[in-house]
Amino acid sequence: MHSSGSRINKFKTFILENKYFIFLLMVLLIGVNILVLNKISFIFIPLGVLVKTIVLPILLSGIAFYLLNPIVNFLEKKKIPRIYSIFLIFLLIIGVLIGVIMIVIPLLRTQLLHFFENFPSYIRTIEQELEQNLGKDIIQQFRDATSVNTDELVNSFSQRAMAVLQQTWSGIGGVLSAVKNVVLAIIMLPFILFYLLKDGRKLPSYMVYFLPTKLRTETLVVLKEANDKISSYIRGQIIVSLCIGVLLYIGYQIIGLDYSLILAIAAACTAIVPFLGPAIAITPAIIVAAVTSPLMLLKMIAVWTVVQLVEGKLISPQIMGKSLSIHPITIIFVILTSGNLFGVVGVVLAVPGYAVIKVFLTHIFKWFKKNSGLYA
Repeated sequence: MHSSGSRINKFKTFILENKYFIFLLMVLLIGVNILVLNKISFIFIPLGVLVKTIVLPILLSGIAFYLLNPIVNFLEKKKIPRIYSIFLIFLLIIGVLIGVIMIVIPLLRTQLLHFFENFPSYIRTIEQELEQNLGKDIIQQFRDATSVNTDELVNSFSQRAMAVLQQTWSGIGGVLSAVKNVVLAIIMLPFILFYLLKDGRKLPSYMVYFLPTKLRTETLVVLKEANDKISSYIRGQIIVSLCIGVLLYIGYQIIGLDYSLILAIAAACTAIVPFLGPAIAITPAIIVAAVTSPLMLLKMIAVWTVVQLVEGKLISPQIMGKSLSIHPITIIFVILTSGNLFGVVGVVLAVPGYAVIKVFLTHIFKWFKKNSGLYA
């Protein structure tokens, strides 16, 4: 009996009480679960359809919530009931949308149609300049190596873009049926946004209600930290993007650059993506300015440089600060990886998604470090 008990104690000491063995066992169990779930993935197809249906309206509502919630909180502090503040903001948004539809969109449509109509001639002009400076042989070798027919590619792009614009404005019904998920998201957006603004503060407490009592306090801390990261990034990035768009539009109007509204809106939209966005946005502006004249190209570069300096030295430090504490190289790798995995949506959501995951993993590691005994 004594010998048998001794063996059991040795087993417990070397196996069951061995921290490294328990850690490896946990990793093994996680791997087995992943393998099993991969084999029965067909069970989760309905869940995948559900997620695809609701993810867009929830994302749009979440972005709008982080933008509008500070305004609602401010009005509530001014003794305006929260429900009235929400309705007031909704009326203001409706008024702004009506103004945009009546004033901005017709001008934008005209500039877009004109831009796509002249886009092939812009590319040909640039090709001619390159042939004169580099030589026809080099350009032809590049075409042969890449198997790219520039004329066909540009004409096809221009024709398709103009067809889409014409269909968008002349056949709204056909376009709406083709993008039903977007239409559904837009329809659901005000309803989800209303309840988020009304009861969003109660959401974290409701979520942790399903967790064990001991985990609720720590989970609330994690959710609050993640919420702070997301809200500061979304509000800051959108405000910075709007500032860039407005400054570029003013600068382009001063120097007389064609399609200033389109180019400024494109810059504002792409500026949402850190580092890579501005590089993408400057390309069409360079094309339009280069085709206009060398002097216009210099003016455009000067305007872009001034705007980037103002954004980098004044706007971003004041609005964004150091809220995310993410190294620029890490941001670039995260954006590229997320873009390859999830496309355009992944590029837009890469940085805030990484920030949230970092918060959760940091707290999980702290919890594991505290309770595992491996770091004692």
